Amino acid sequence: MKKKAARKAKTVRSKAMVVSPVERAFDEIVELIRAARQQAVRTVNTELIELYWRIGDYLHRKIESDGWAKGTVVQLAAYIAQREPGLRGFSPQNLWRMRQFFVTYRDDPKLSPLVRVLPWTHNLIVLGQSKRPEEREFYLRMAVQEHWSKRELERQFRLAAFERAVLHPPRLSPAVRQDYGAAASVFKDAYVVEFLNLPDDHSEADLHRGLLARLKAFLIELGRDFCFVGSEYPVQVGGRDFALDLLFFHRGLNCLVAIELKVDRFEPEYLGKLGFYLEALDRDARKPHENPAIGLLLCASKDSEVVEYALSRTLSPALIAEYQTQLPDKKLLAAKLHEFYAQNAPEQARAKPTSKSAAKPKKRKNDGAAK
Repeated sequence: MKKKAARKAKTVRSKAMVVSPVERAFDEIVELIRAARQQAVRTVNTELIELYWRIGDYLHRKIESDGWAKGTVVQLAAYIAQREPGLRGFSPQNLWRMRQFFVTYRDDPKLSPLVRVLPWTHNLIVLGQSKRPEEREFYLRMAVQEHWSKRELERQFRLAAFERAVLHPPRLSPAVRQDYGAAASVFKDAYVVEFLNLPDDHSEADLHRGLLARLKAFLIELGRDFCFVGSEYPVQVGGRDFALDLLFFHRGLNCLVAIELKVDRFEPEYLGKLGFYLEALDRDARKPHENPAIGLLLCASKDSEVVEYALSRTLSPALIAEYQTQLPDKKLLAAKLHEFYAQNAPEQARAKPTSKSAAKPKKRKNDGAAK
């Protein structure tokens, strides 16, 4: 009976999977509607941001020339509410944010186009939580590039993504640096998977199952252009069977990305097995138009010096990263970032006297001419 029921269910599923030409045509029309709806939303957002920019510009000029203060802006908000009842988004606080928005980006030709692409809520998050111009640029560019939602943008601030990117660039093998110029902007030194809620004594199987169960969240953490291919991907070499933990494809790099999971600290011998998988993928799975596969070892921890030694002589296009099950200490990272910029400040200061000394001969020349 069970076999008969299974065959019947299989037949029903196969029939359901058959799509008629009419249904395919209907699907195309639905896709047109969805695309037009998305374009309409983008157009409305662009116009709204442009409106806020113009209001911010106007308020700034009035404040500078006519001495408008907070009281005047409060009166303006009340006047707008009276003349346009039901219109939202023009509270005194939001009007002041529009001025701040304009003042922050008016002299920045690199970022002013980006802010017009993002929703107003994204811009408010970046304005309110960024402490440096470099930090604002980082989050604006990443939000546009990765299509971060409001929730994901807030999460990236909690993860201190900017501080981690500056202080801890990804560890790449020479082969990756040489053959994949964009890899440094694709991969990270550490991936935060706090959404898995793993216990401290989790096993490799726990980590593997968790990543598969929260695959969408893991793809967001990996970054744009990663596509999932398979789990425990079968690799056959000679008469033996092997299983690769996770296999992805990166559209930008045009290559397979093999991920091996380790719940302990990185050991140099792990690179040997990863290289073996990469060779098997290149020989048996890679398509003619694709680049050679890249390997990512995702470990619970790693010693930077051991990683440097291990990667310096390897011929495999590999990189080593940590996975972190808890949010990083943002205050500690902020302190390290402050120290990082303080150490670089003397180099900038030493460069300034050169321009001053170059200007002095002109002054002496002018004085001599006056005499």
